[in-house]
Amino acid sequence: MSKEATFLIYCIEIYKNAKDLSGRQVMSLFSQYNVLEYIVNYFEALHTTGERYIVNDIDMYIAARQN
Repeated sequence: MSKEATFLIYCIEIYKNAKDLSGRQVMSLFSQYNVLEYIVNYFEALHTTGERYIVNDIDMYIAARQN
């Protein structure tokens, strides 16, 4: 498994736990807003940050796409 794939799984899990969502809910949300592509595109920057930063960054990314 690639380091990007492993990191995607990590991001899904931390987001799921932080937001008290099911894996299915997270995947639906991430799919709707192309979050997985965002994470892969910015892997080099994101993988050096902490869990709270990643969750907040994903929230900001989704909020920007909702407007």
